[in-house]
Amino acid sequence: MKILVIGGGGREHALCWKIAQSPAVTELHAFPGNAGIAEVARIPKLLDDLPETLCDYAERMHIDLTVVGPEKYLALGIADRFAEAGLPIFGVTAAAARLESSKAFAKQIMKEAGIPTARYAAVQDLDTGLRLIHSTAHYPLVLKADGLAEGKGVAIVEDAETAERELRELMGERFKDAGKEVIIEEFLSGEELSLLILTDGVSWRPFTFAQDHKRAGERDTGPNTGGMGSYAPVSIGTPSLLARCEERIIKPLLATLAKRGIPYRGILYIGLMIVNGEPFVLEYNVRFGDPETEALLYLLEDDLVPYLRAVANGSLGSLPALSWHPGASATVVLASGGYPGSYRRGLPITGLDAVDPAVTVFHAGTARDPNGRLIAIGGRVLMVTARGDTLAEATARATDNAARISWENSFFRRDIGHRDLRRP
Repeated sequence: MKILVIGGGGREHALCWKIAQSPAVTELHAFPGNAGIAEVARIPKLLDDLPETLCDYAERMHIDLTVVGPEKYLALGIADRFAEAGLPIFGVTAAAARLESSKAFAKQIMKEAGIPTARYAAVQDLDTGLRLIHSTAHYPLVLKADGLAEGKGVAIVEDAETAERELRELMGERFKDAGKEVIIEEFLSGEELSLLILTDGVSWRPFTFAQDHKRAGERDTGPNTGGMGSYAPVSIGTPSLLARCEERIIKPLLATLAKRGIPYRGILYIGLMIVNGEPFVLEYNVRFGDPETEALLYLLEDDLVPYLRAVANGSLGSLPALSWHPGASATVVLASGGYPGSYRRGLPITGLDAVDPAVTVFHAGTARDPNGRLIAIGGRVLMVTARGDTLAEATARATDNAARISWENSFFRRDIGHRDLRRP
């Protein structure tokens, strides 16, 4: 079986790593890839990464299944293009991708389906937004750019002055089209969880709960990032909580989409806030989360490929629930100094040869220079992932090995999993 993975981040490296373990896979291709992915997959030289180009490549190489990583390809309609060509693909249509590419659309769907979420208002111009934030006394508030912003278009504001500054930023040049509409919503106080499910639109198979660490600094300080680490499972992610999520969130969402004529075949990432034990939806993503995917796939015992195929062909209901290795897994993200702001590119990375063989380092923003040296070219660069009998063991192993790797001004958080580790 030939599989093509589209994307070039840590999430895609983890997918390639897991897919390559399947006895059903004879060839693994990836594009655009990175230095780590190049060690497990064939990376072609293509002129661009447009859906048409990728579709032509899949057709020419007789790819049996294409797996899409980043949301941008899904929003551009790559799944629709592949379907028109009769090529199997794991990834949702452009219509379904609006759950992530438009937060206003996602909120409309949640409201229509009766899914628990924060109260909100959507504003399309700066003046309306300014009147709203200056007329309310209910702070803190959450401001979100409507469109895709690589996980950085969200701000929690404590007062009207800060809200005005952030609103001008979101609706300004930095976020371009993503900030043409902004969601202003109430702040929910609780604990965040990530729930990922595989679904063919009728049946679903949930992953175990994971928890992301979005802030750049330890103890959840500093600016929001795309994620500085993750772990799974999470102690508050109980079977009872999962059952409530299925009944109140997953079932009504899929039913509402089907009623609108929007099939959903792919991965659904549900960003949750647990408030007094009850789940509320913060956001939907239509792709694997990053860095949750690294921790989850490292913990997954099953061969992933049959599940990807079953989602693509609509037969997921015939497969059993996913099974997991005992213990826990943790991912620590190594980032470039300055991230999520500006950072230097092209700095050589050292220390990978000192990493414990029982630990896996997934690549995100990496490449090889003309001399073959591994260099950092992104904000989030490496994802050090480990398992352990306990969460404490997994996080200690990942953290200790992350400390062996460095490049100029690189940094990482040493407190991944701190909430669970502090619980009685």
